[in-house]
Amino acid sequence: MTTAIAHREWRRHTPRQRLIRFLAYLAALSVIVWAVSDVNIVVPWLLDAPRAIGDLMGRMMPPNFAQMDAIVKALLETLNIATIATALAVVLSLPVAYISAQNTTPNRAFLWLGRFILVSSRSVNTLIWALLFVAVFGPGVLAGILAIAFRSIGFLGKLLGEAIEEVDRMPIEAIEATGASRAKIILYGIVPQVVPTFLAVAILRWDINLRESTVLGLVGAGGIGLLLQGAIDTFAWQVVAAILIAIIVLVLMGEALSGWLRRKVI
Repeated sequence: MTTAIAHREWRRHTPRQRLIRFLAYLAALSVIVWAVSDVNIVVPWLLDAPRAIGDLMGRMMPPNFAQMDAIVKALLETLNIATIATALAVVLSLPVAYISAQNTTPNRAFLWLGRFILVSSRSVNTLIWALLFVAVFGPGVLAGILAIAFRSIGFLGKLLGEAIEEVDRMPIEAIEATGASRAKIILYGIVPQVVPTFLAVAILRWDINLRESTVLGLVGAGGIGLLLQGAIDTFAWQVVAAILIAIIVLVLMGEALSGWLRRKVI
């Protein structure tokens, strides 16, 4: 006597889960379609874009390096903005990360204060910070340094705060058992565990700041962007090409340096 075995097809998701996933995909697609339809695209301009790009590239050739001395000076200014701003952000982000980490903050009030600072820093774009500081301190390098620094505090503080929250509790408990003070617990129990992460994050942020500082001149905050804006305003497209090449070289050198430093740190 043979017993019939019912064949059941295995499915990864239940019917209810498949329905929920379908509705989620449909909602996401609807949002994308709505967003695209809300964008005012001028079709003739869109169709003419390849020809316009070709015409612009033709005007840029050959690059004019006659102002190379001014370009190099502006690149050094850009490098200084990124470096000084990163160093300032590192110093300012340390106490913010300390009070925004749940296992080191003194109380809930300080915790929410730290979180507020981190969110405020990351919510405002670098160019907006630059516009604000240009209005306060006037055009120049100082406004660019402060804009980059205030933008970087949120990035550095958030990642360092998360690293502090993920530290191993065993070394800390061993130090606490000796009756060590709070300062010594932080210095010998927490700092050694987060230093490699913090150095890697600081190097990464410097690399990002180097790229962001190249456009600060567009709003009067110093750097190579100021020279680039002047060349664009005067339709000196061959000079624009030379400046863009110089920016690319600077960013590539910064990428190589930051990669080498991260390998040494990690």
